[in-house]
Amino acid sequence: MPFPISYDPDPVDSAAHLIQVALTPVFMLSGIGTLINVFNTRLARVTDHLEDVRKKLGTPKTDDTPVDPIDTPARLRNQQARLHRRVFVLDAAILLNGIGGASTCGAAMALFVGSLRDASTSAWLLAFFGIALACTVGSLMFFLADTLLSWHGLRHDSDLNLNAE
Repeated sequence: MPFPISYDPDPVDSAAHLIQVALTPVFMLSGIGTLINVFNTRLARVTDHLEDVRKKLGTPKTDDTPVDPIDTPARLRNQQARLHRRVFVLDAAILLNGIGGASTCGAAMALFVGSLRDASTSAWLLAFFGIALACTVGSLMFFLADTLLSWHGLRHDSDLNLNAE
């Protein structure tokens, strides 16, 4: 099989155009990687908080343990359920971002394969890039859900603190 040679009259312009077009998926992949980093950091904080709640629930109460009106078992179980929901939505956001990143890589690969073989890969390119965009939007929606759950938890906690005083 002979080495594919471009019959374009100006191969430098053709290669420059290919590099310009290929940068779009690279920038998108960089943004997706940054989002995954943010989501993982947030997930780690939520998981640490969930572990603290589990420890408080698992610690047996003795007669000399001071009564804390804020950290009642019912309130801690409610907080634990809320944190589990947050872990779920953050996991979903990370999963969708991972699929979006893989699709972005597929779009970049379709660009290069199409340029090397002069093949019509526009359908693959559009499909991969469309999946990447849809997954990124979906992951941001899950991140919004986590943010709303967090805000709801803070408001619920402040209401409980006001009622305890």
